[in-house]
Amino acid sequence: MANDEPGGSLAVAQRSLADSSISYPLWPPLTEGDPRFSTEKVAYPLEVAYDLSGPSAATAFDADRSGSMVDWQPLLPPLAPGIDLGAGSTPLIDGSAVAVQLGLDGELYFKDESQNPTWSHKDRLNTCAVSAAALSGAPGVVVASSGNHGASAAAFCARIGMPCVVIASAEAPPAIAGFLRAYGASVIPVPTPARWPLVREIVTRLGFHPVSNLTASAHTGHPFGPEGYKTIAYECFLQLGRRVPAAVFVPCGYGELLFGVWKGFTELATLGLASHVPAMFASEPGARAPLHHALATARDVAHVAAGPTSAFSIGTTVGSYRGVIAVRRSGGAAIPVPEQQLTQARDILARHGLWQELSGSAGLGALMTPGVSPPDGPIVCILTSSGFKDQNSYPGETEELPGTWDAIAGRLRDDGIL
Repeated sequence: MANDEPGGSLAVAQRSLADSSISYPLWPPLTEGDPRFSTEKVAYPLEVAYDLSGPSAATAFDADRSGSMVDWQPLLPPLAPGIDLGAGSTPLIDGSAVAVQLGLDGELYFKDESQNPTWSHKDRLNTCAVSAAALSGAPGVVVASSGNHGASAAAFCARIGMPCVVIASAEAPPAIAGFLRAYGASVIPVPTPARWPLVREIVTRLGFHPVSNLTASAHTGHPFGPEGYKTIAYECFLQLGRRVPAAVFVPCGYGELLFGVWKGFTELATLGLASHVPAMFASEPGARAPLHHALATARDVAHVAAGPTSAFSIGTTVGSYRGVIAVRRSGGAAIPVPEQQLTQARDILARHGLWQELSGSAGLGALMTPGVSPPDGPIVCILTSSGFKDQNSYPGETEELPGTWDAIAGRLRDDGIL
């Protein structure tokens, strides 16, 4: 039976990703992974299990939509009262002009997650994860983040009046700190290796609820958070006229977005609404690419060296078993994308009216990679975050020109106008 928590959720338990026959009670959220299977080398995450046997699960796809992901409450974990900031219902944008430019056949679409309340896909995760903190009775939330996750957590905490501490990476763009503080968060920039130990200390000392990773051996993340990403799959299905893409290209750091979208399409198939699950393509910075290395060596997770990358939002050095599951079970692949190709993809998108941060462009970058052959049918690239999140991606003008035609004509020629 589904639980009677707020929101009408059909969630019933937390299920192990190491062994799907093993389940735990829905509460409290197990933020350090499966206690039975996790080791010092691999921390196995959990997912939320639902009672999909009744009619209310499938009929959720026939209901009128209000324009927010909370419309999908039956298929999400319990949501805290008042949590809704309008995340979700982002546009699926026709990419046929980009397909022609790149010489691609077939349908191409862009799911633009930069149109969420804090301009990134993380708002879907935090609708669920911050709800879990509030419904657990935690006095506050703590998150380790380079930008998007922290800003989103801070916004949702502000929405329901919870304190939020963001352990930020010292390498994050300076503008991110102001973005976080605007929501009232306490922002603490530290060296990257110190972030996870400090999150644990705040959890231990203050009882705050962690909505990001709490383990060092591999990324476990929050068991409830990635459930919010399922709504991307639900929306794509409806926006494509109740069709499923042949392939989905996803910017990938720890693989939570990748897993959530895959799980959403898997549930569509389980409910008999879809005939197949799309091939999931993880798009990683080529300088690191831990998911690619894990799959190439038949491991559950991999640790890699911190090669140089400007894609700071997805530049992780340790993978997650969630990503391995999504790629393996969907018949997809993890694509290491060279830095130059990430930049090229970002510039192509911007010239077609879609300005993304470098990390947010990685899906298209992977699709452009030589040798990548997705199955025939519609292709969706998920765009994760606004270009405003990047530091100096397109520097502003620093030189004031005289206001005369002769002075500006040379600039217009340089820009291809003359």
